[in-house]
Amino acid sequence: MSGFLVNASLIALLALIAILALRLHRLFAVVMLSGAFSLVAAAQFVVLDAVDVAFTEAAVGAGISTVLALATLSLVPAEEKPHSISLVPAFLATLTGLLLAVAVTDLPNFGDPKAPIHNHVAPEYIIGSEQAIGVPNIVTSVLASYRSFDTFGETLVVFTAAIAVLLIIGGYTRAPRRAKGKRKGSQDAG
Repeated sequence: MSGFLVNASLIALLALIAILALRLHRLFAVVMLSGAFSLVAAAQFVVLDAVDVAFTEAAVGAGISTVLALATLSLVPAEEKPHSISLVPAFLATLTGLLLAVAVTDLPNFGDPKAPIHNHVAPEYIIGSEQAIGVPNIVTSVLASYRSFDTFGETLVVFTAAIAVLLIIGGYTRAPRRAKGKRKGSQDAG
């Protein structure tokens, strides 16, 4: 029951943050709320035992995305421009949410030992991974072989995020900085 309360409160907090972000017109507040949304989503992933996804969400969603959005705010007005609200995107989002809710009812119960994954996929990994891959550790064989492209993609995303943060912190700009004391167009006498 306590796990349900934690999940329900995290989902409610995600919904509240999303509604607040949609209602606000100050772009700085929207960027901060999007970072908070990513942090709460990362916490939800930890609760669901998806720590690798939580790490990526925290690094990319709350970290680099927030930093890049804040850097972008220096180039745009502080207030959102007025615009008309179209009902078509809201209808499509609601319809997609309803379809996902219906699809969830077809999933097996959480932890059900008779679920197909426990009867077909998991035994194949547990029994056959050492012979197929040659690595005795099941987690290593799954991450390094069966999911190698996914793992490489996650590693690449986190690495790119770290490089981007270091470049932003280091003050990287598109135009090279001129040395002090030199004027544009001056040449050294040789």
